[in-house]
Amino acid sequence: MNLRNLVIFSLLFFCCEQNQSKNQRDNNLEYNPEKRLEQLGITIPEVSSPVANYVRVVKSGNLLFLSGSGPKKADGSYITGKLGKELTIEDGYQAAWLTGVNHIATLKSELGNLNRVKRIVKVLGMVNSTPEFLDQPKVINGFSDLMVEVFGDRGKHARSAVGMAALPLGIAVEIELIVEVE
Repeated sequence: MNLRNLVIFSLLFFCCEQNQSKNQRDNNLEYNPEKRLEQLGITIPEVSSPVANYVRVVKSGNLLFLSGSGPKKADGSYITGKLGKELTIEDGYQAAWLTGVNHIATLKSELGNLNRVKRIVKVLGMVNSTPEFLDQPKVINGFSDLMVEVFGDRGKHARSAVGMAALPLGIAVEIELIVEVE
């Protein structure tokens, strides 16, 4: 590489680094999941104690592993039923969305400030469904859409959406979550 090309390469590299740093600063200035929740009119519920011998969150390094949880309503009851039998795709979508709100409440309780969420990494969505029901991804979209709505690009994640013959208490969905934090 001659001197001229080396200078051009160095300038391009420097400019790209400066733009990337500026974009990261700009993204950090705009990133405010708690304000976004307020804009969406979403109230975060109180986090209840686990119903068995487990913990809601395990931290390992900069990752949080959230236990599976379901669509618990404000009155303490759950959205129950089987997709493809008692529940429609829209019912399931709402159940997954509500489960997302509950997971956000767990994150808030654990972190104190949702701005510490660096990335929603992985979602495992389990749908209580009949053997003939094939739209599990459409149901779990309720959760995924909420994560992107609240956390922006940081809410985009890897995901599995699978059908189950039954879930605890007959709940419509159960979702596990892995989150990277700062």
